[in-house]
Amino acid sequence: MKLKALIFCLLFPFLSGAQNFELPEGKKYEKIKFKLINNLIVLPAKINGAQFTFILDTGVSKPILFNFSNQDSVDIKNVSEITIKGLGGGEPIRALKSKGNLLELNSFKNTNQLVYIVLEKDLNFSPKLGVPIHGILGYDFFKNHIVEINYTNTFIKVYNPNTYKQSKNKKIEYLPLSLERKKAYIEAAALLKQNTVPVKLLIDTGSSDAVWLFENKVKGIAVQHKYFEDFLGKGLSGDIYGKRTKIDQFKLGSYTINNTKTAFPDSISVKYLAKKGERNGSLGGEVLKRFNWVFDYPNQQVSFKKNSNYKKPFWFRTSGMALQHGGMRYIKQSKLKQQKGFSGVSKNGSASKVTVSYDNEVVISLVPQIVVSDLREGSPAKDAGLKVGDVILQVNKKEAHKYKLQELTHMVDDVPGKKVMVLVERRGEKLLFNLRIKNLFK
Repeated sequence: MKLKALIFCLLFPFLSGAQNFELPEGKKYEKIKFKLINNLIVLPAKINGAQFTFILDTGVSKPILFNFSNQDSVDIKNVSEITIKGLGGGEPIRALKSKGNLLELNSFKNTNQLVYIVLEKDLNFSPKLGVPIHGILGYDFFKNHIVEINYTNTFIKVYNPNTYKQSKNKKIEYLPLSLERKKAYIEAAALLKQNTVPVKLLIDTGSSDAVWLFENKVKGIAVQHKYFEDFLGKGLSGDIYGKRTKIDQFKLGSYTINNTKTAFPDSISVKYLAKKGERNGSLGGEVLKRFNWVFDYPNQQVSFKKNSNYKKPFWFRTSGMALQHGGMRYIKQSKLKQQKGFSGVSKNGSASKVTVSYDNEVVISLVPQIVVSDLREGSPAKDAGLKVGDVILQVNKKEAHKYKLQELTHMVDDVPGKKVMVLVERRGEKLLFNLRIKNLFK
């Protein structure tokens, strides 16, 4: 399923004890490379020496581990059982709390890190992102240091606040940052029905969406234009649904973004946030990536400057079809074609597990399998006859296994008026579908 919004707003109790990241003595900063996947920051980290992959999520407090496989092995310290609750309409889930762990991101380390381990097997975002994801990392990463996030060059720099020098670039804008319950909020404004409405938004790097607004008729926050019902994302307590639309303008400091992609989650999904102060929504990765940021939690300030992503169009699931990894499948390839470029390794970086040649003519390889995981009612994909579980073989005559999941998703979600040809396999039969992409807001 295409990950529209990855949101965790956990209601953890306050936990005492020194649990702080530190840079080595005398080091001014640590640079950490990351991958930007579906607007999410994906970075490597070690827990007690074991290598994992995390999403950097300013919407959470303590690190959370999930999606353990039989190959994953980590020595977890001082474990006790707890129950936690997050976004989504489901029930609280069972988890473990572990104290005294070593968490490392290069030389940036916490030797006494508290970690939560979610035991639910269904909590697995790896198929939706196309890469292994083992957990999320949030407030503890930011709280005592100055953190620069460069979305264009995909790196993070964590600075020692005692030696950091603030940039004097006149194009950089500064805004106050409010910290509440270990989460960061920023003031912005939305143009709704010709009225500029001030909004207080959670800064949420763990959301791949653009802007979420919580409906509030008293304040004038409501869907103004045509919308469509959509799956918005997966929270810790289940799936999140709501209305997807555009707002006329979104204002952040002196910047104004027109026709901003915006979602209004339903009341069930956000019911646990109803009493959480004056929050009006979230600011997610599809807007955040349009700027390069410096988060200064110690001084409660944020600075930002627009980058090359600023004018990129907002992405919508125009086909109505969500895709995800669904295991592996075998393909046959002639040796001649292999010599011309097929190496047994897919373009998405997933190496074939098995390559067998026979008759000196044919190579059989094991490649990632992409499947349809969700279909929106009334969408081009649904109307064309596609079904959940269909295996995607080709999109516009291009072989699916040669592309990253994110690339393939954007290939099926073309602009209105375009025709998309999708070849699938269903119960051993190959079927060709022609999708005519239509305007979602007409």
